[in-house]
Amino acid sequence: MTTETLLSLNTQTLIGNTSQRGTAWHYRAEMQGAEPNHYPGPIPTDDVARRLFGWRAQSRPVAVERPADAATMTHLNASGEPVRWVAVESRQAIVRSDRDDGTVLGVFTQAYEPHQYTDYLLRTVSDILDDSLTVSSAGLLRDGAIAWVEVSMPESITTPEGVEFRPNLLATTTHDGSLATTYKRTVTDVVCDNTRAVALAERGQELRIRHSRNSRVKLDAARRALTIVHTTGEAFAEEIRRLCRIDVDRRTWSRFLDSWVPLKGPRDEPLPPRALKHAERKREAIDELYVHDRRVEPWGGTAHAVLQAVNTYEHHASPMRGPSRAQRNMLRTVDGTYASLDRAVWSALERVLPDGPADRAAATEPAKSWVLVGG
Repeated sequence: MTTETLLSLNTQTLIGNTSQRGTAWHYRAEMQGAEPNHYPGPIPTDDVARRLFGWRAQSRPVAVERPADAATMTHLNASGEPVRWVAVESRQAIVRSDRDDGTVLGVFTQAYEPHQYTDYLLRTVSDILDDSLTVSSAGLLRDGAIAWVEVSMPESITTPEGVEFRPNLLATTTHDGSLATTYKRTVTDVVCDNTRAVALAERGQELRIRHSRNSRVKLDAARRALTIVHTTGEAFAEEIRRLCRIDVDRRTWSRFLDSWVPLKGPRDEPLPPRALKHAERKREAIDELYVHDRRVEPWGGTAHAVLQAVNTYEHHASPMRGPSRAQRNMLRTVDGTYASLDRAVWSALERVLPDGPADRAAATEPAKSWVLVGG
């Protein structure tokens, strides 16, 4: 990880309730500046507004260079030829109000409406904050193009199966067009530090608001939807109970690995040497997690452990490209990648499960949906 990436994590994210949760793995005291980004208790909303969201997304005209003559030129291009700027009336560029360096967050049609972070994240979630719900984390990604605010219960819950978690609500939006404004229930798994969708039969219970001209009228609906975080704990504990009651023996686990990380091609042909080597390493890593890792092994032999093993691999052991692992994991949390991963894992496991207990069907009832977020 580069020094620049570490600096961003230590200045562009805020971490709360560290007296109970401990410091984030990326914490570096020497990079904190005048104010630490870790808070022993809840993060004050005023601090989020001041330290992260103290700027506005602004619309600016878009123009393109076109050939010109001496009479119509506005400047010379890199080749020394006369050119002029021509406005593109149908497009707008979204920029930060605190920058004058030409950085553009995104280019859109005129129908696009930027959702200001203070309005759609802070003010919306502030309506549900009380003694039991506080801001637990907030941050910016991609130089401010993506933002999130997480609200959670300060104390964790432990199920009879030994799974420790905290109910949360994640609010996120973007200025680069990569996501609609989204509010969704989440759960922080204290041990595995993973993002997981556990109700696997549907896309999830969340509210999305598109960046359109009439999106402001939907804010009242968003505020009402946020109150669902109060019901998360009991329902998620029931999901864990159901998954832990689905048995997965060694033969089923082996069949799952053959399905999830096949060693042959779709027509039963041998894989190319490089692909085979990668598949063998991936299978070995997932199997090691399933059998020996403390984040998975305590629930070995259950469907819950299967999802834990694959999800933990993707979070903490899969090959890395691009941003840091922490930034990549957060991006995958807000865009739903990890939720889609778990649905795919469950689908693969379900195909190789023998006829099991009647409760197997109950484990995938679409009544409630959750997403797990690493803390």
